[in-house]
Amino acid sequence: MALHGCSHAVVIALSAEGRSQRWIAHDPAVKKMRPMKFPSEIETLAMTDEPIKALLPKPGGHQFVMYGDSCSGVPGALHERTFAEVNAVVNRLSPYPEFILFPGDEIIGLIPDPTALRDQWKHFFDVEMAWLDRQKTPMWHTTGNHTAYDRMSEDIFREVLQLPDNGPKDQKGLSYWVRRGDLLMVFVHTLWSGLGGEGHVETEWLEAVLKQHADAKYKIVLGHHPVFPVNGFSGTYQREIGHEYAETFWNILVDAGVFAYLCSHILAYDVQVHHGVLQICTAGAGTAHRMPEGVEYLHCIQAALDENGLRYQVLDTGGVVREQLQWPPKSIGTPAEWRRLGVGKSDALFAGLMGTGHSIELHVTGRTALEPWAPEQTLFTAHSPEAIAPIWLGLRGPNQTLTLIVGKQPGRSPSYWFGPDLPANHDFDFHVAFYPEMGPGGILYRAHRETAWTSLKAAAATGIESVRWPNSWNVGYGQHGSADRPFKGHGLTVNVCMGSS
Repeated sequence: MALHGCSHAVVIALSAEGRSQRWIAHDPAVKKMRPMKFPSEIETLAMTDEPIKALLPKPGGHQFVMYGDSCSGVPGALHERTFAEVNAVVNRLSPYPEFILFPGDEIIGLIPDPTALRDQWKHFFDVEMAWLDRQKTPMWHTTGNHTAYDRMSEDIFREVLQLPDNGPKDQKGLSYWVRRGDLLMVFVHTLWSGLGGEGHVETEWLEAVLKQHADAKYKIVLGHHPVFPVNGFSGTYQREIGHEYAETFWNILVDAGVFAYLCSHILAYDVQVHHGVLQICTAGAGTAHRMPEGVEYLHCIQAALDENGLRYQVLDTGGVVREQLQWPPKSIGTPAEWRRLGVGKSDALFAGLMGTGHSIELHVTGRTALEPWAPEQTLFTAHSPEAIAPIWLGLRGPNQTLTLIVGKQPGRSPSYWFGPDLPANHDFDFHVAFYPEMGPGGILYRAHRETAWTSLKAAAATGIESVRWPNSWNVGYGQHGSADRPFKGHGLTVNVCMGSS
């Protein structure tokens, strides 16, 4: 997911010996500076020294960094340079993070030679991460498909990382948990060789740990593989955890009140929500190619978690905030601020791009027709005469699937988002929210009686953030008039409210 590109000026600082160094203070008010040295192969790396202001939690909260997938560990390789670019941004944060979460694939790995694998880990920690004082700023890791791909590599992962020894009997040092006051973090091994390898994950231990720590105010679960597809990249075991585990795994998180599941693997930044639990994918720590190219970018995430929820900023290699999130979103409005849209055409209550922090929520009620109707049925659309409606919400197919169609560029195929099926001869009462800060995960659905949001299913890498809303809205039929894809049921009402954070 990406909102915009950027360019930035860079500088190189040389020491008296002609070696490049960068200097950064933990606090701009502190004059004592700390050097950050990089491997000789990347001494010409250009960068700026300006501190980056970290988001801060309320007292008692937690301030941390999330990033994964550097696939480095080889001196002079491309990923050594790209990883250093991201690390340079982390090292500019002021104040410094309390801890760092790295959801896997630190090194390129995937080799049969244990000595060479140990050498990669040694280079990663002794050279590439030498700038980080891990006593002051602990760093916790998950396994990954580049680092724990067979029994040999699992054993070396345990040996080198020396992570807490509190996991299930056969996965000690691979799965584990960490408790920091009111924060519980559970790290799961999503490719355990004892269960079948990549994509196979144990769930009984996870459930037991979450129950054991039910008193934790904040709970985060981490694993390398996503549970839900990211940017349209999907495939059981290869892209996500095995599909046979997904429902059980996620229900455990929901039932335990977990705030977020943090993963990587798909080389992108992405956030979505399912039954109120976030899935955050951060896999931009240095692996050079992107999924997809031209949209995603190298990044790290700096976050603050407190009683108001989670706030974070996604920083690119120039230290520029490319994306951000506040979750849960603020309540969208009082009852007096909601507007009812009559069936038919009306002037839009909003037109143009949705700005950062803005959202639109629709409350839709009615009853479906007596018999199923497969052709498209319009609930709501935003349109203008010069183009196919860029926003269309309605029912499609014999199952009357709730569908959002978004046209982002003239002459290009639209993107689709899918919600639940609405059976014939049934009442419906639901909300759909457009939350552009979440990119493709920001098309949200919930039944009116529920409070937890779920992202509609999609295979897109971008969301509604770049779409200009037209100045005409329709309820009950399409842009071409009452005969254009009409709603076949009755009692349709659409209420709308605009929100901002």
